[in-house]
Amino acid sequence: MTERPPQRTPNRQLAALIAEAGFSNAGLARRVDQLGLEHGLDLRYDKTSVTRWLRGQQPRGTTPALIAEVFTRRLGRRLSAQDLGLDACAPVYAGLEFAASPDEAVDIVSGLWRKDSGSHAELRKIAFTPAGLVVPSRDWLIGRADDKVGRPGEQAAASRVPGQGRPPVVAVPRQRTQSERAPGQRVSGGDIAALCSVGELFRTLDHAYGGGHARQALVRYLEHEAEPMLRGTYGEQTGRRLFAAVADLTRLAGWTSYDIAAHGLAQRYFVQALRLAQAAGDRLYGAYVLVTMSRQAVYLGHGREAVQLARVAQQGVGGSVPPAAHAVLHAAEARGYGVLGEVRACTAALIRAERALEAGRNGDDVPHWARFFDEAQLADEFGHCYRDLQQYRAAAQHAERSLQLRAPGYARSRLFCRVVLASARLGLGELDVACALGADAAAAAADMRSVRAHEYVREFERRLEPYRDAGAVRGYRDKVAGLG
Repeated sequence: MTERPPQRTPNRQLAALIAEAGFSNAGLARRVDQLGLEHGLDLRYDKTSVTRWLRGQQPRGTTPALIAEVFTRRLGRRLSAQDLGLDACAPVYAGLEFAASPDEAVDIVSGLWRKDSGSHAELRKIAFTPAGLVVPSRDWLIGRADDKVGRPGEQAAASRVPGQGRPPVVAVPRQRTQSERAPGQRVSGGDIAALCSVGELFRTLDHAYGGGHARQALVRYLEHEAEPMLRGTYGEQTGRRLFAAVADLTRLAGWTSYDIAAHGLAQRYFVQALRLAQAAGDRLYGAYVLVTMSRQAVYLGHGREAVQLARVAQQGVGGSVPPAAHAVLHAAEARGYGVLGEVRACTAALIRAERALEAGRNGDDVPHWARFFDEAQLADEFGHCYRDLQQYRAAAQHAERSLQLRAPGYARSRLFCRVVLASARLGLGELDVACALGADAAAAAADMRSVRAHEYVREFERRLEPYRDAGAVRGYRDKVAGLG
């Protein structure tokens, strides 16, 4: 007598979530296929595939994680493959975890550095997910400061007990060279000063030449220098300063990734910078990381999420904040409202930013990241917002003022502002002036390794499309074609 194959157990967890999300079987399959395309996968599931999953069949590869992400986006809460009654696999959300401890944070972020510094190009193709913003920002808002970050010598040298804590998410083993710092070595004040100096160097390169110019060098520096320091020995005060410096460099790695359109990778760096800032005990810098995340959301057209991130940042630091820092937070909120087309809310946030900047102009307690927010930057924020709100005369006035005040070293910011001015002049019907400004911006973009710079130019060219037969537009296209 032939034995029957074992019967599968129906997946009631998946069935319940499908009902909660309001999906049909075909609708779920279609969303999984679409998400797969974001990750470079051609899956081709259909309603029959979902029926099989409901009957207990386990999808293969990364599909369980993709299904979990579909439900996470729909329901607005983090769900894992196990929550859906599916087998675990390499998580799509790797790197978006808000670590439970400083040691776990080091494991996660060092795994990102190692994988990013290698030839793993797929890491730079990971898609941005708005749902991935919810949990980290919430955990930062309600989280408590870490009681201890110091690592005395005997603690650092001891092996971690197997099974304690979660393992590194994207760890890639490698051989260290003899010139590298050995884990366990004591971290000094000079080491931290060096980290800060390196940050200033890479920021200068980023402003002038774009994020793609030295991004890989920054990531390798983090891998080869910052990780051994984090795994070294240090007391509490030095440890807080170390985590603060590494948080700043990690945010910058995310910023340069964002500038080359590696948006999913940038999102992961920002989340880890947020967690490192918490380990540093620097609530204000955490708010700045949230502002950075908000600006990425604005660029990708997620206005509601951008506003929420800016408001979480404001709520998380309360009222005892230098006015110049408040200006940064309010300006980020305004940009989100601009994308949404909410004129009154946008204008109110801009006025709050302007008043805060005026109040904090001569303050001595301004954090280093808020010092860039001067009159030139405020005018730039006004220009972008009014451009988004289609108030072109005001946009042109503020963009011109920003260009007058902005230092030449901020080449990419000047390019962005010039495109805003070109778009405003186009909106006012000044086609010749708009094309001349646009051509200048295109010439500047040609010298930069910045996807954002090129996308600003392309967006302006899309605005030119209704006038494509005009002589000024033909002249513009000839100039751009000459740039190669």
